[in-house]
Amino acid sequence: MKKFTQRLKKPVLFSFCLFFLTALTMPADEDAGFIQDTLNRYYDSGVDGANLKRFEISVSDNGFCKYKKFYKNGKTELFSFNLLRLKEMAYYGNNLAGQLYLFTRNDDVIVQTHNDRKGDIDSMATEMVIPIRQIEAEQLNALAGQFRHFTQRLAGKPE
Repeated sequence: MKKFTQRLKKPVLFSFCLFFLTALTMPADEDAGFIQDTLNRYYDSGVDGANLKRFEISVSDNGFCKYKKFYKNGKTELFSFNLLRLKEMAYYGNNLAGQLYLFTRNDDVIVQTHNDRKGDIDSMATEMVIPIRQIEAEQLNALAGQFRHFTQRLAGKPE
């Protein structure tokens, strides 16, 4: 019986170590998921009117934030930046509708347009603007907290 318990110790210890290592990496996934879900849930597609076919907002585990708009005429607009470059978040509007500004330190937001009548444009900007609808102050505060928590985790700073 003693040999059996000694042989059992190694796999059990390995399982605990594996569990704790995965538990340490999970909050980054949860932060990115919370930010992405919140932005998608409160997105105001009515701002672009009937011209907007669909949109995509994604936040990766390594902190890359993308906002892509697809229009019915085939035009696409892409805004993207790394959340490590996030300077501050601001919301202008009320609880019915407004705009969420994600400001970066410099010209860190990549702006690309494709299939535009004026031509394809690649440029840089200092902010990403996302139209938001029907959001309460508590959700905005929670979103700001998640942005802060996620960027600190990406930068390796203690919380």
